[in-house]
Amino acid sequence: MSLNPAQVKNLKPEPGKKETRIHDGLGLYLFITAKGYKYWRFKSRFQGKGILLSLGTYPQVSLAEARAKTLEMVKLIKSGVNPAANRKAQKAAGTAAGANSFEVVAREWQSKKMAGYSELTNHRITVGFEKDVFSFIGNKPVNEIDAADLVSIARRIESRGARETAHRVIGYCCNVLLYAESTSRRNAPDPTSAVRKALMPLQKSHRAAITDPAKVGRILHMIEGYTGSFVVRSALLLAPLVFVRPGELRKALWSDIDFERAEWRFVARKTDTPHIVPLCRQAVEILKELHQATGRGEFVFPSATSSTREMSNNAILAAYRRMGIEKDELCCHGWRATARTLLDEELKYPLPIIEMQLAHSVKDMHGRAYNRTTFIKDRHEMMQTWADYLDKLKAAATSIPAGKVAA
Repeated sequence: MSLNPAQVKNLKPEPGKKETRIHDGLGLYLFITAKGYKYWRFKSRFQGKGILLSLGTYPQVSLAEARAKTLEMVKLIKSGVNPAANRKAQKAAGTAAGANSFEVVAREWQSKKMAGYSELTNHRITVGFEKDVFSFIGNKPVNEIDAADLVSIARRIESRGARETAHRVIGYCCNVLLYAESTSRRNAPDPTSAVRKALMPLQKSHRAAITDPAKVGRILHMIEGYTGSFVVRSALLLAPLVFVRPGELRKALWSDIDFERAEWRFVARKTDTPHIVPLCRQAVEILKELHQATGRGEFVFPSATSSTREMSNNAILAAYRRMGIEKDELCCHGWRATARTLLDEELKYPLPIIEMQLAHSVKDMHGRAYNRTTFIKDRHEMMQTWADYLDKLKAAATSIPAGKVAA
């Protein structure tokens, strides 16, 4: 049935029932309690899942106002937007702005994407928006934002010398505008190309790595003496022995570790291909000792605050800083460059085998990619030789004072 104002005013709860529901249309109904209190509700479905939202109480919200809110919900659903997620984004924005303000749409976009992003990336997105964007264009409708708005934001960030942050934040903003377009809340021209041209160019840099054998030995000596968390120390000790990408190390699963084969098998996230890391004797010892502490959980290196999450990237970086190893000297990713250089120049291993162990794409003479088990015996032998070589470098290193590693 379709309600009218007089009916809504005079409706009473049905005798003997705890609640009464009177439907109006498009999913809107009036919920009446046994005591006669009246609430507007909107019920629908989005992508196969039920949605139930409160639209306010009567008479504070009239029938006409409830219908207007219902039409907004229906429009969002037709545009591919979950009204519940949109309302949550508005609440997070802490503003009475409409569903089309940049901040509301940005928070909604992030909530959809965050499951596929790392904890660090989600943190960067949140900080970038809250520090550099929302206070300037957060309340502005997404359909009114143009290239000039984004260039102004970029210039403020660049003025403090943070070029990389400017590129990253503008990238987030452009993604939000594209999302707004895909959900029928923006029909203005895409400003991405114009803004990209206005950004100051990034200065090319390389991840910090140490390739001098003597320096490598001193770094290993410092790591050996690390007195922080046992889990973090284990990660620091294992990193140079396996030289995988930092995210792969932090997210290592016990189910992927095969102690009998002395292998760690997983799918390399960057290339989405299966990868095998032969585990040297030293790596197996580290992992077996760590297994006693974290083996009951899923992650080899769990977070210090929750065993259901992997260790934070900041845990390793903070440990390096605590030891006096600065970011321009070494980062966790730098062990990959260290291994590639020294395995080639010092230990004289063929580059194809080294590249394969780095999980890089390696092809044969016919242009075909090798599979993950190619040269596995050679790689086992190489990884053990590498570990023994690192032990020799560490043994040769002398104790150094706390502070930066000598240049």
